[in-house]
Amino acid sequence: MTNTSVVEVRAPASLETPPSHTADSAIATAADLADRFAEESALRDRERILPVAEVDALSASGLLAITVPVEYGGPGLGAAVLAEVVRLLATADPSVAQIPHSHFVYVNALVEQGTEAQKRLLLGEVVAGRRFGNAQSEINSSHVRDHATTLRPDPASPGGWVLDGEKGYATGALLAHWIPVLAHLGEGGALSVAWVERHADGVTVIDDWDGLGQRTTASGSVRLQGVRVAADRVTPYHLTFERPQVHGAFAQLLHAGIDAGIARAAVRDAAAFVTTRSRPHPDALALYDTAGAAGDPLVVQAFGEIELQVRAAEALLAEAGRAVDRARADLTATTAAAASLAVAAARASTTAASLEASSRLFEVGGTRSALASLGLDRHWRNARTHTLHDPAAWKVHHLGRHAIDGTLPPAHGQI
Repeated sequence: MTNTSVVEVRAPASLETPPSHTADSAIATAADLADRFAEESALRDRERILPVAEVDALSASGLLAITVPVEYGGPGLGAAVLAEVVRLLATADPSVAQIPHSHFVYVNALVEQGTEAQKRLLLGEVVAGRRFGNAQSEINSSHVRDHATTLRPDPASPGGWVLDGEKGYATGALLAHWIPVLAHLGEGGALSVAWVERHADGVTVIDDWDGLGQRTTASGSVRLQGVRVAADRVTPYHLTFERPQVHGAFAQLLHAGIDAGIARAAVRDAAAFVTTRSRPHPDALALYDTAGAAGDPLVVQAFGEIELQVRAAEALLAEAGRAVDRARADLTATTAAAASLAVAAARASTTAASLEASSRLFEVGGTRSALASLGLDRHWRNARTHTLHDPAAWKVHHLGRHAIDGTLPPAHGQI
C-alpha cells in the first residue's frame, strides 16, 4: 500500500472558535465523543476507512487545545486530565486516540522551547482548532535517535532555511495543519523543530502505513523536498533533555492511556458477547445448571482476573498523570525521575493488560467470538501493534534498578 494521500485537511466544521474546557467538561466531552466514535470503529478497521470526520470532531470539540496555557488562550489543563481523555477516546477507537498523540507532545514542546512570538502564533492555531502532526522518525536510520534530515541555509532568503528529508511513522501528519519536523540546524548542527505547513510546497504525505493493527492512524511517510522554512519557524529541541524535564514522561503517559483504553474496550466487548452470543460449556450446564455462558463459574473467574488487571492498569495510569503534574509544579531531577518511574509502571501495566484482555476475550467468548465478521480481533491487533512503540521490559528494568539502589532512570523521550 503506497498510495500518495488524496485526503484533504479541512478546517473544523464550525467557523467559530472551539469551546474551552474545565477538567470535568473535557472528560465529559471525551466520553460523549467516544460513544459516537465507537459506533463504526469496527467498520473503519475492517475497511481501513480513515477517521477524517472523527478527527475533525475532535478539533471542533476543543479537546485538542486543553493543554494550551491560559495565557495563550487555552484552559491549561494538566496531564492527568489529558490521560483520561485519551483513555476514553481509545475505548472507542485507539486509532483516533493515537492520531493526536504528537499534537499534544509538540504543544508541550512549544510551550517549553518556543519563542513568545511562536507560541502566540502556533498555540493560537491550536486554540482555533488546528492540528499538529509529526515528522520525527527517520526511515533509513539504524538508531531510533538518528536524524539525517537537515535544515540548510536558503540562498534565496537570508536567514531562512531549506529542508530535505524523508520521515516515517508520521502519525497525525496526514490530517494535520502543521507538521513539526525534527531536523539538524545546519550540517551536524543542533537538533531542532521546523514548523512546516501541511500543504507547503515540497511537502508530500504518503499514505503507506499497513500495520496489522492501528490500521487507521495513517502513520505513513512524509517526504520533504526543498521545503522553505523561515527563521522564525524553527525552535530548539536539543535543549529538551539538558535540564530536568517531563517531556518523555508526558509522551509515554499518552501511550499508556491508549493501551488502557484498548484493554477496557476488550473487557466491554467480551462482556457484551458472553451475555448475548456465547453458549455455556456442557459441564457448566451439568454441574452448575447455569442459564448461560455468563453464569459459567470459569468464565466469571476469568472475567474477574481480567477486570483486576485492567483496573490496576487504569489506577497506575491515573497516578502517573498526577505524578507528571506534580513534577511540573516543582520540577527537579528528583521529581522528574519520580514522574518517569510512575509512567514506566503505567506503561508496563497497560501493555500487559491490553494484550491479556484482548487475548482472553476469545477464551471467555468461545469459538463464535473468532468470526472475522465481528472484528473482535482488532483489539488484540491494536494492542500488539501499539505496545511495540517502546518495550515494556525496559520500563520494568528501570523500575527494578530504582527499587534496588535508587538509580534514577535515564532522561530521554522513551521513559
